[in-house]
Amino acid sequence: MSQTCKTGAEHIASLRDGRTVYIDGKQVEDVTEHPAFRNVVRAAAALYDFQARPENLEAMTFQPPGAPRRINRCWQIPRSYDELVTRRQALTQWARQSFGFMGRSPDHVASSLLGQVIGVEVFRRHGPARAEALLDYYDYASRHDLFLTYVIINPQADRNKAWGEQEPELVAQIVDEDTTGLTIRGAKLLGTSSIFANEVFVANLQPLKPGEEALAFSCALPMNARGMRVLSRKSYEAHAVSRFDNPLSWQFDENDALIYFDDVKVPWDRVFVHRDTDMCRAQFHDTMGHTMQNYQSQIRLAVKIQFLVGVARRIADTIGTSAMPPIREQLGRLAASAAMVEAMVWGMEAAGRLHEGAYVPNKHFMYSAQVLTQDLYPKLMNAIRELAGGALIMLPSSEADLADPELRRIIERTQRSPAMAPMERVKFLKAAWDAVGSEFASRHTQYEMFYAGAQFVTAGHSFRTYDWDGAGALLDALLAGYDADVPATGPARAAQ
Repeated sequence: MSQTCKTGAEHIASLRDGRTVYIDGKQVEDVTEHPAFRNVVRAAAALYDFQARPENLEAMTFQPPGAPRRINRCWQIPRSYDELVTRRQALTQWARQSFGFMGRSPDHVASSLLGQVIGVEVFRRHGPARAEALLDYYDYASRHDLFLTYVIINPQADRNKAWGEQEPELVAQIVDEDTTGLTIRGAKLLGTSSIFANEVFVANLQPLKPGEEALAFSCALPMNARGMRVLSRKSYEAHAVSRFDNPLSWQFDENDALIYFDDVKVPWDRVFVHRDTDMCRAQFHDTMGHTMQNYQSQIRLAVKIQFLVGVARRIADTIGTSAMPPIREQLGRLAASAAMVEAMVWGMEAAGRLHEGAYVPNKHFMYSAQVLTQDLYPKLMNAIRELAGGALIMLPSSEADLADPELRRIIERTQRSPAMAPMERVKFLKAAWDAVGSEFASRHTQYEMFYAGAQFVTAGHSFRTYDWDGAGALLDALLAGYDADVPATGPARAAQ
């Protein structure tokens, strides 16, 4: 008898598919058991186990008409404000399972694909065959509750050259096509979570220009596609000493990766954009694809910032400074920032609208939140460091120190706190360092600052989507209400 919805065991089994993954100069035989990936694989699987619990099933999943079983609400096209909120509540619960540290959880690319399906008329203008391919793929991916990742950025190379002018075989491009499909060759980034995803969505978020049609495609491929190679960056999980010492990087490192397509064949029913440079932009920005994917990111980030503000308060309690007026002021400002991020998510929904039969969040409010949170995150990191002082540095080298009775005696005498026992202090500050100061934490700061593009890019989106006419109309209303209350004099009067 089949399960009511996808489970963690089912997801883990799906990853044993012969995918080609490399790390530290070696090909990985089984990503579900490799020490660089096994814990985050289980963290991803735990998301599906969470939704499958009887007490969570209604809140986390729904059953599409005619579908054999329930699927996560990230695939649900909201038809009203209430349905959008219900969907967000499910996404929030998933984000809470990783404390907001899994930026490419399964609901991220699902949200982007959902937004593109809402705007399928844009694809129909590009070509009915491509639109039908998109709809069929959405039906397939959603009914199987697939974990999708994407690679939509090109490798950094010579910024003085256009993408089509880079070195041969750098940027993924079409090198052949026939009646069965396309053949692509080259690389794409960033492949976050690709190692433990089911399929990868390949597209171009960066602008292309006429003459770069070979680069202008989007498609979807299973992670075990022949000729597709995944090159992982350094694994923070593999370098985590223990769960006690690195409780976040031990289980939530998403392993960004470069994906190289070595003459990979893509069948036509998996091709959504074909040799159209403007359509590469339109599939994200003329549909709700870009809006929905980044709306999901802000939902997740609201959870993460709430967690980090909790770390800040606990640090002040731990070292006995939380009652000091300057510290309370700083904590109050951090609390206001956390509330601002959450309120902006709610505001996106409250100011949403019906679009092509779907109720979607306010696009400008979403971009405004991106601009503000890109600037907020590194400031939050610095604020926590300032609150902690040396507390995050002078900690035992690892939990192995605690096994030695003499060392443990010294640790218990020196790791003092007015709020907790010595071992609780060590445990908490180890977690705080992993969130704020470790290599894993540094990657997250870089990620939150740039996952949506450089700040001038997100600010540009905010500029493009703001109601400048409405703002100008307010100013015009003021200026139209009065004039200079003096008679004309001098040359102006003579001219009359």
